[in-house]
Amino acid sequence: MPEFVCRLGAPDGSVVEQRRVAVSVDSLRRELETEGYHVFSVAGARSRFRVPFFSRAEKVVGQDFLLFNTQLKTLLHAGMPLAQSLELLKDQQTSPHFRALLDKVHQQVTTGVALSDAFLALGDIFPRLYANSLRAGERTGELEQVIDRFVEYQRLVEAVRKKIIAALTYPAVLVTLAVGLVIILMTYVIPSFSDFYVQFETELPLPTRIVIGAANVMKDNLLLIIAGIIVSWYALRVWRSSPRGRLTTDRWKLRLPLIGRLTHLFALSQFTRSLAILLGGGTPMVPALETASTSVSNAHISELFLGCVQEVQEGRPLSDALADTKQAPEMALAMIRVGESTGALPEMLNHTSDFFDESIDFTLGRVVTLIEPLILVMMGIVVAGLLLAVYYPLLTIVTRIA
Repeated sequence: MPEFVCRLGAPDGSVVEQRRVAVSVDSLRRELETEGYHVFSVAGARSRFRVPFFSRAEKVVGQDFLLFNTQLKTLLHAGMPLAQSLELLKDQQTSPHFRALLDKVHQQVTTGVALSDAFLALGDIFPRLYANSLRAGERTGELEQVIDRFVEYQRLVEAVRKKIIAALTYPAVLVTLAVGLVIILMTYVIPSFSDFYVQFETELPLPTRIVIGAANVMKDNLLLIIAGIIVSWYALRVWRSSPRGRLTTDRWKLRLPLIGRLTHLFALSQFTRSLAILLGGGTPMVPALETASTSVSNAHISELFLGCVQEVQEGRPLSDALADTKQAPEMALAMIRVGESTGALPEMLNHTSDFFDESIDFTLGRVVTLIEPLILVMMGIVVAGLLLAVYYPLLTIVTRIA
């Protein structure tokens, strides 16, 4: 039987994580609820021993997954049975990894396992939101409509993500060029001045001595410095892959000027759109809120929203629970309250997500407008400072000789 990792709310109010073996996700959920646990999430377990980068499970996202769902919806709408549709689509995949995963899903479905359980058993390779959306569609008999809504959701989220990446690419290139230029100056250009100044037996200014000393240290220990950077980067990635490390770094991201606001808005857009697709597909509020919270890419905001689950389960309105997190702006809360009072919460959540997407576009414009000139100015100051520190004594020597 497959093994699952369960994130649970214990009867004493604490949050725990357990590994359980069960026939299916639904049966495991029923078993845990019988034992008095509140189930936040259930996902297929991965290997306990993993080396980051080398054994990490390869997630399936992007165009392959989008195309698969579009074709699956079309085949189901045409009346083709689910198992036959999966068999046809898996044979068409060009990615061996994706084809192997779909083969596992197909084998389970042919034995009677629900499509949602088959995807959940693969762990976090596929978005958890996807499997929970499928479960809602299976329960309501609207699997095609649910897949269609998920495809639209994925297109919108990826469009926002690409906008952010595109806007930050040029500043990242500028920073890379600046760092490369400084390394060239410090390892090749500036050290050559050290021997030159020794010939004149002149007292060098303090800034010049500091720059030449740092350049000589960098030149003599360049390989050691590079090795230290690689080891530090790897150690940071290992720590970042742990729950505590991810929570800490995601909390830091939110404190960065401008970038933090972009991260915050993107997380809110993910949450509201995920919740809209789940509620629109017929998922009850509490499990929909759990899944939407875990679909947020920022671990800090995800944890705050997960804290709302218990309050909503006890009958508190979603808008009030979200207000306590202090993460959603008042305009978004007002739109959610309107949705709650009119019974049109999924539609209002979609409008709220559109509002966040517009805010992302506006913030991106500010980021590009401010960051690019700032980086150019900083590059100029650093390079000019290095060159001035090195060439100033030379000008003094030339003036004295003249």
